[in-house]
Amino acid sequence: MISKTFSSSGALGKAIPGFQARQPQIDMAEAVQKAITNQEQLVVEAGTGTGKTFAYLVPALLSGKKVIISTGSKNLQEQLFHRDLPLMVNALGFMGNVALLKGRSNYLCLDRLSRQLVESHTIEADPELLSQLVKVRSWSSENKTGDLGECDAIAEDSPVISNITSTNDNCLGKECPSYQDCFVLKARRKAMDADVVVVNHHLFLADLAIKETGFGELIPEADVFIFDEAHQLPDIASQYFGQSISSRQIQELAKDIEIGYRTEAKDMRQLQKIAVKLSQTFMDLRITLGDISSQGSRYSDKGMRGNWREVVKSPQVMKDIERLHEALDLALEVLKLALGRSELLDAAYERTHMIKSRLTRVCDVTITGYSYWFECSPRHFSLHITPLSVSDKFKEQIELKQGSWIFTSATLAVKDNFKHFTDRLGINPTQQFTLPSPFDYQAQALLCVPRYLPEPNSIGMAEKLAEMLSPVIIANQGRCFFLCTSHQMMRKLADLFREQLDLPILVQGETSKQKLLNEFIELGNAVLVATGAFWEGIDVRGDTLSCVIIDKLPFTAPDDPLLKARIEDCRLKQGDAFSEVQLPEAVITLKQGVGRLIRDQKDKGALIICDNRLVTRDYGGTFLQSLPPIPRTRDLSKVSAFLLNQ
Repeated sequence: MISKTFSSSGALGKAIPGFQARQPQIDMAEAVQKAITNQEQLVVEAGTGTGKTFAYLVPALLSGKKVIISTGSKNLQEQLFHRDLPLMVNALGFMGNVALLKGRSNYLCLDRLSRQLVESHTIEADPELLSQLVKVRSWSSENKTGDLGECDAIAEDSPVISNITSTNDNCLGKECPSYQDCFVLKARRKAMDADVVVVNHHLFLADLAIKETGFGELIPEADVFIFDEAHQLPDIASQYFGQSISSRQIQELAKDIEIGYRTEAKDMRQLQKIAVKLSQTFMDLRITLGDISSQGSRYSDKGMRGNWREVVKSPQVMKDIERLHEALDLALEVLKLALGRSELLDAAYERTHMIKSRLTRVCDVTITGYSYWFECSPRHFSLHITPLSVSDKFKEQIELKQGSWIFTSATLAVKDNFKHFTDRLGINPTQQFTLPSPFDYQAQALLCVPRYLPEPNSIGMAEKLAEMLSPVIIANQGRCFFLCTSHQMMRKLADLFREQLDLPILVQGETSKQKLLNEFIELGNAVLVATGAFWEGIDVRGDTLSCVIIDKLPFTAPDDPLLKARIEDCRLKQGDAFSEVQLPEAVITLKQGVGRLIRDQKDKGALIICDNRLVTRDYGGTFLQSLPPIPRTRDLSKVSAFLLNQ
């Protein structure tokens, strides 16, 4: 049945012009079908170009079972739902219902919109804010889903969005005046009735961790669970099986108390005072954390990251935490007097309790088995406790739900071994295998580890790389991704290239990720200098991108608090932390970065990895054996010649 469906004369051949059957794709589809039929666990590493999406969609739709498909990001989720899934539904004549389900922060909250409209008419309100709110109200009267991703009237990063969406903490549930019209409720009801539901990993794991309340279970029961981009699951699971508290939660609480005072409890001036006090105390703590962070914590994609277990002992931090506890206690006293007057203030009372208890837990760093860490950006901070291992909890959830569990990604194995991935999730697949990419890497690509490289992290590394690689970039007329392992290197290289090259230099962080990508494609001769966010999930085909440069092997910084904790946990279990924790993660990250280069059978390009350790250290072989079979050289002039002959 599967092989016929995938043949040129079968359902896909008739529905997709020029469709050609690929044996690896058929092999994966048959393995997925077997796992679904026998209720088994399956792990498949499907190389770029294998066609893994169709390989799991076809057996899933033909199974007649309730299916949950989880993707690595909202962008992939929308691509799957709006492009790939409709194509397969039509090709197979699928008669069931399909649904897209996102987290609540993507859906307009009608009650919060109406409250914000009232608030925006005050003297202090920003007129631009009112303008955006009016546009959203007009859009919502015609839109059926309430998905703000479909609202062109406001930017995707507009600050107004957090004011007009709900969170688990501030949702009023059945007490909400707009409960029957709630877009989140409608989306969940549709998912309950659907045969195939497309979610993302964050949403799925939030549900597993029972983060969502007020509406009962978020994601419906299913028979089949399919995870695309499954390599992201262990780290995301760690976030949801831990606990965290953020300044955003405190800021939103203060904002809601202020709105409650202005709209429904105008005689209780003390409400406004506690809102101001909460805002001030969280800002004081953020400033303190910012000062500490600048003295040596690690910079991540989100901001400065540091070890909370060490920082919480600081006298100033202890003082700020104590003041925050006092502000929360005062808020509870005042809000208790307002109980019954307003659903918003009643909910604020419950949230204050929750924030206070979570703050107490996060500050108790004596409990073992967790990593304690914090992040601090220019405006916000967050405090986290993350379990060192999620395998027991994830395994427990799989056993509770039963059914078929299928995990796939282009990067799961290290030297064809899946142990690192399966151990972290506590899964025991009946079958696990790698499907090679159909691309002809021997002809399409060239890998270079240049000679005369300075040692990683040596002084003047950025200057040396800019000097060595500028001629290659110029010869290639830009069309290059320069992927860095740190923000510091990214900024230095960007500055140097802007001084030395007469080419457009685009830098991550200077505008949104999607705008940068669109600009890179439109220009056709740009150099994009980026870090973490561009190592995966980016698909640029054709001549626009023909050179990917990586500054060094992507080992996580040794002072990263999460890594340090996991290394310590591994050592306590008598394991080898380098080979069991650090090396596998770096290999999978490198595979993701390398995967940006060849995205199509017509693509051709060069990969330059600026790290001697690939050839001078024993573990370099582990990296090389995990990469596609690309011809190798150490001569940059051969790279230039290869690129010129495209």
